[in-house]
Amino acid sequence: MDLPVPADHPPLSAATLVAPPVAVTRSVRRRVAASVWSRLRALLLGTLAILVFLGLWQAASVNHIEWFVRFDNIPAPSTVALRALTVVPSAAFANDVVTSCERVFLGFSIAALLAVPLGLLIGCYKPMRDLLFPLCELLRPIPAIAWVPISIMLWPTDWQSIVFITFLGAFFPILLNTVLGAQRIDPVLVLASRSLGAGEVAIFREIYLPGALPAVFTGLAVGMGVAWVSVIAAEMISGQSGIGYFTWEAYSLIQYPDIVLGMVAIGLLGLLSSAAIRGIGRLAMPWLSGE
Repeated sequence: MDLPVPADHPPLSAATLVAPPVAVTRSVRRRVAASVWSRLRALLLGTLAILVFLGLWQAASVNHIEWFVRFDNIPAPSTVALRALTVVPSAAFANDVVTSCERVFLGFSIAALLAVPLGLLIGCYKPMRDLLFPLCELLRPIPAIAWVPISIMLWPTDWQSIVFITFLGAFFPILLNTVLGAQRIDPVLVLASRSLGAGEVAIFREIYLPGALPAVFTGLAVGMGVAWVSVIAAEMISGQSGIGYFTWEAYSLIQYPDIVLGMVAIGLLGLLSSAAIRGIGRLAMPWLSGE
């Protein structure tokens, strides 16, 4: 028996079936607009803070403020900017920047390649933790700069000794964060995987590694910052090149604008390095992109 069809029921076309509801489209547009406004607001607030900081610094330097701190020898931002027009295009400054970047990249890469697997092993398996963690905790509090005399005796060139110090500075933050990330894995997930027949390699690859990745990239970001601190300190003490050596030499030659220029270069290089790590982290962890 055929059911009656209402006469006023319009036929459904392909466009009607495919087209999204108007409410959904408006909701998506609102979310996109809110996201764009949030990023724009963050950019504006950050720019405002930088401009206020530069304005206060300019006023304090020009007026030679002496109140708790002395600005009589501190160059103004305008003076540093004029000096940058001469120094930054020079081959010597570019060589110092490239040298420091090479040292940081090499020391940080070695630290990451060793600290991440070792941290996962220490965090996942108690025998490895009992064996290695006490030694790591004994060495971790020693500042990287305290290794400078030993590194000079260990390595035949200042290049190798500075890379070694940079490696030490980056190694322990990466290791500790990786250990903590592995220890925070829900043991129920591991037990469930084993009950379903998963082997240790599969559990390590599918459970421990993805679960610890947020902590790993946190450690990488922290380690990169410490790596820059370590390489600059090492270049100031024992180096003959690099942006740290450039900054210390400027102080020795009483070229105060160059000191600030070196500090600004260090800050920008560290900022770009951290941004690169965050970008790689977003690519490696797409499931966290919405957080």
